[in-house]
Amino acid sequence: MSRLHTSFVLGFHGCDSATGESVLAGRAALNASDEQYDWLGPGVYFWEADPKRAWEWADWKVSKGRYDTSFVVGAVIDLGTCLDLLSRRSLETLVDAYESLKATHDADPTLGPLPSNKKASSHDEDHLLRYLDCAVIRRLHAAMDDAGEPFETVRGLFTEGRELFPGSGFRQKTHVQIAVRSQDNIKGYFRVNRP
Repeated sequence: MSRLHTSFVLGFHGCDSATGESVLAGRAALNASDEQYDWLGPGVYFWEADPKRAWEWADWKVSKGRYDTSFVVGAVIDLGTCLDLLSRRSLETLVDAYESLKATHDADPTLGPLPSNKKASSHDEDHLLRYLDCAVIRRLHAAMDDAGEPFETVRGLFTEGRELFPGSGFRQKTHVQIAVRSQDNIKGYFRVNRP
């Protein structure tokens, strides 16, 4: 879809130390996420150009007891054929996918209502469970895969967190995230030291 951007970017993936060391040693690949609420649909998730945010996420996973030790793996990513949700053309394509999904649900009541984005908790200000967004992106992936023109990556900007300062339009955790669908687009990994 989009080749109007820089092709190679640096991405940062938070994980546990065992996974990170295995990836760096070439014994394993990073696992793709395939949850129904993934912000950018299925793929291996990276924070673009933001190792600090990846460390924060890995530390959060440790605090929840999901990881023993936090770790961040850096990657050189070729965006390739990218659904770049920072570009107008990709956004318009995503609206078309929504209309298609909605029409399917409207025509077949057995499917039930469209999914909706939901808050993860009462403290969630950002609707972190993106069921609708994920369903729309999956619909678009299916159409593009069927057409033989799959997206290799998906890239999106997310305004997340509290106001950076009173009255600000900027948010504390705003970031660009990338979901890599084709691991061939990960050209190499590198070790990331804690900032």
